[in-house]
Amino acid sequence: MGDSARLLLLGGTGEAAALARGLSEMPRLTVISSLAGRTRNPQELPGAVRVGGFGGVPGLVDFLKNQAIDLLVDATHPFAATMAGNAASACEEAGLPRLKLLRPPWQRTEGDHWIEVPSATEAAAALPALAGRVFLTTGRQEIAAFSHCAETWFLVRLVDRPEEPLPLNSYELILGRGPFQTESEASLMREQTIEAVVSKNSGGGSTYGKIDAARRLSIPVVMIDRPSAPPGPTVDSVEAALDWIAKRAA
Repeated sequence: MGDSARLLLLGGTGEAAALARGLSEMPRLTVISSLAGRTRNPQELPGAVRVGGFGGVPGLVDFLKNQAIDLLVDATHPFAATMAGNAASACEEAGLPRLKLLRPPWQRTEGDHWIEVPSATEAAAALPALAGRVFLTTGRQEIAAFSHCAETWFLVRLVDRPEEPLPLNSYELILGRGPFQTESEASLMREQTIEAVVSKNSGGGSTYGKIDAARRLSIPVVMIDRPSAPPGPTVDSVEAALDWIAKRAA
């Protein structure tokens, strides 16, 4: 790859930030971190950072060629299915090596009461027969799926305050950015008399406190399954990603 390899890191997760910091110590490697721009105050990252979309697969292919990218690592959120698919297609078209860094999903353990569903729409359909007061922790993009739950009160937690009222009949909004501890999550659920939690199976430790707290309080969790990742090389740790990159950037 010549004197210096160029890597595009699709980020926005804690793993991506940790990977960017690790890569900053790797000689002969230039890293561009790309963020979707959905949160207003992202973590500071070493190296070059770009914010915003690419314009689908054609736009990403153009970016890879114009920036002379040699490697791409997709460390986006496990539910960022469109971006993951676009990255896979663009790298195939451009003939570039691509790695998916994907944290392991949470696993059901003894005492968990999970209702596993394939989508936010299915999660909303499960609520009327399950609970009247719900802790909704799916993030802003999925909230519209719950707009038809007219008899349900929602406690909604988001990272940033939305510019418009949420499309829910009855709710309270709280703002917060993980990590969240089990004890504080349990206290919140008790104070708000929460009867069910809705969560994506994001994995990782930052937001696992709500799952642990729900287990302790015997509260059911409507767990939205992950979309399938595109085929191709995948690792589940920052260390494994660093090793993959080191072997190809030498």
